[in-house]
Amino acid sequence: MISLYQCMKEESAAILAAAKRLNNDQVEKILVSMERCFKNKKKLVLTGVGKSGIVARKLAATFTSIGFTSIYLNPLDALHGDLGIVDKNDLCFLLSNSGETQELLQLIPHLKSKGSIQIGILGNLYSTLANQSNFLLDASVDKEVCPLNLAPTASTTVAMAIGDALAVVWMEKRGISRKDFAVNHPAGKLGRELTLKVLDLMKPSNQLKTLFKNSTLYEVISELTRGSIGCCLIKERSKENKLLGLITDGDLRRALKNHEPSKWETLMANEIMTKDPIVVSYEKFAIEALELMEKNIKKPISILPVIGKNSEFIGILRLHDLIQAGLS
Repeated sequence: MISLYQCMKEESAAILAAAKRLNNDQVEKILVSMERCFKNKKKLVLTGVGKSGIVARKLAATFTSIGFTSIYLNPLDALHGDLGIVDKNDLCFLLSNSGETQELLQLIPHLKSKGSIQIGILGNLYSTLANQSNFLLDASVDKEVCPLNLAPTASTTVAMAIGDALAVVWMEKRGISRKDFAVNHPAGKLGRELTLKVLDLMKPSNQLKTLFKNSTLYEVISELTRGSIGCCLIKERSKENKLLGLITDGDLRRALKNHEPSKWETLMANEIMTKDPIVVSYEKFAIEALELMEKNIKKPISILPVIGKNSEFIGILRLHDLIQAGLS
């Protein structure tokens, strides 16, 4: 009985064999064509039928996700109007194991009349589709992993690997960065890390109630109880955008512990607050704010005052907000 391990080993061997057969001259010409296509704001059109069509869809999604405009074109729909999506100098990738897929053969003359360039990822370099392609990549396999040698398995894996490799090499040549990648993946963890800024998550100062340095202990407790940000903000009466300090539950507990109960009634905010607290710029990425909170080992930080362009106080960023945004 064939094992899962054996199946995967055979598929990996098929990929390795295809890698060794790569025609470097063809690969280089394809990469040059891709670069020209991208610079001229043209697109990649990937097409195939059946399982090859599914691979083509996946590769179109991969290229689109790294910033190279790409579409999957269903050959049948193309012959009934969707051909209008193809422009002159678009690169059309044709995926077929046999190289004799009738739907693609019917499509070829119309792709050529549009002035597009054909690149075959084919399992047969001596096929009709191979003869009709401008460039070729050899995706042939000795046999499918399927015990009947019928179900597309090794052949689709090799075609996928070739397409993925082209995408990766193109990324490297274009110098695609993590930030570039994240722009097209805003909902993923990486996207959130590289696109969300402190300004996006902070609670603005005009929505916050503030106390002053001579506010009483009663006022501090009342505000901590009433508020939803987990701290009291202490500001100058004359300078509304100047933050003197903040008081958290921890600051309050420490103050009560360090002062006799008989003194509690006379305690004022400036005796309780954390003066000159650690702050974060509104322009920083939210992930940087999280790192700032986490690296403070001596005193855990769950709240960061946010400062504006001129170091003025403009809001509060809470650890809760960062966690809710999926950054922790």
